Amino acid sequence: MKCPYCGYTESKVTDSRPTEDALKIRRRRECAKCGGRFTTYELVENTPLMVIKKDKSRQPFDRTKLLNGLLRACEKRPVSIETLENVVDEIEYHYANVLTKEISSRELGEQAMEYLRKIDDVAYVRFVSVYREFADIESFLEELQKLAQGKQV
Repeated sequence: MKCPYCGYTESKVTDSRPTEDALKIRRRRECAKCGGRFTTYELVENTPLMVIKKDKSRQPFDRTKLLNGLLRACEKRPVSIETLENVVDEIEYHYANVLTKEISSRELGEQAMEYLRKIDDVAYVRFVSVYREFADIESFLEELQKLAQGKQV
């Protein structure tokens, strides 16, 4: 860390503590050459999670888009917005803790479907029908049969 007074690069930390929001570390430093004291802040560097779309383009992850998709699937269903916000939080938290910084929209959609399957069957079917872009009624019925068989077990 370069001293703001003399430009010397060696300093020692005299005090270190988290900021009020606990997102940064405040450090008091003392220059080894001139003895000047100064404050620095250390924070975690966040690289944005990128979503690889079907057309191979890349976009930053947007939690609002995911939440809106879940809200549409749960429209007029007994699912609270808090529940859906928790789903988005869990998905976002999962990807914040993996080593990769790029995910496919397909993987993101599959994970959202798994959460919806556990929350509400109708919302799950709605989400799947839009997400998987069923070409015909037979493929849609296949998905419904899989869901029904899973409930009988």
